[in-house]
Amino acid sequence: MAAKSDFTVRFWGVRGSISCPGHDTVRYGGNTSCLEVRCGDHLIIFDGGTGLREMGKTLAKNEAVNADIFFSHAHLDHIIGIPFFSTIFDPKNTFRLWAGHLLPRHTLHEVMRTMMTSPLFPVPPDIFSKKVSYHDFVAGETLTPFEGATMKTVALNHPNGATGYRLEYAGKVFCYVTDTEHASDGLDENIVDLVRGADIMVYDCTYTPEEYPRYVGWGHSTWDEGGKICQAAGVKTLVIFHHDPGHDDVFMDGLAKTALEKYPNSIVAREGMILDLGE
Repeated sequence: MAAKSDFTVRFWGVRGSISCPGHDTVRYGGNTSCLEVRCGDHLIIFDGGTGLREMGKTLAKNEAVNADIFFSHAHLDHIIGIPFFSTIFDPKNTFRLWAGHLLPRHTLHEVMRTMMTSPLFPVPPDIFSKKVSYHDFVAGETLTPFEGATMKTVALNHPNGATGYRLEYAGKVFCYVTDTEHASDGLDENIVDLVRGADIMVYDCTYTPEEYPRYVGWGHSTWDEGGKICQAAGVKTLVIFHHDPGHDDVFMDGLAKTALEKYPNSIVAREGMILDLGE
């Protein structure tokens, strides 16, 4: 059985759409989506937003890195950190990059090559460590990133597609469900099934319930919908995530208070926050 510190989640980027550093986003953070998950000696990274750069600076202080990066999707705010991720260039490091929403029209390597091409970027992804590999799958498949871990996946409702993840390790369950829009006529049963009984669900809460009607079709959800999913699926903790760049610290304080009053087991994600599933 893993020790209590063997399954942790650290938040390096919690914003959606575009990074928004500044004096009014200091407490919650302005970097876009990036999570570091430690499962014993194994490292899993969810998404490569601008938060990935800071994470790379920390990893550079360590020994050789062997990690898997799972992308929810390939919109810029979730991949833009990759070209600035210093650790991926180091020849001693090994990375496996995964995406479940691109086939059959595209591949993850093609997406990276398109982003890192003239005149958008001066060097191609070929400059990465030779130990970087690309793995495309179809959302709905179950993966085994390493022995003892199971990664279940599901397609999400988002423009150009996205993938939700359920990571099972050491008897605990962590779910990463971002960039998805809820249905108007009830809960998304695919998500409910994915997250059932999870210890933690990180969920796309870009909009408040009051804001959402102005953004129908944009591919995002609300903290209230996340709370409903948690109640229906028996999830222990809801992590409110993918904050709108227009929501400053004061706004987020109010959102946190309102959400906590309705869903006492909710937490608003902040950069640097660490959650321990082993406790």
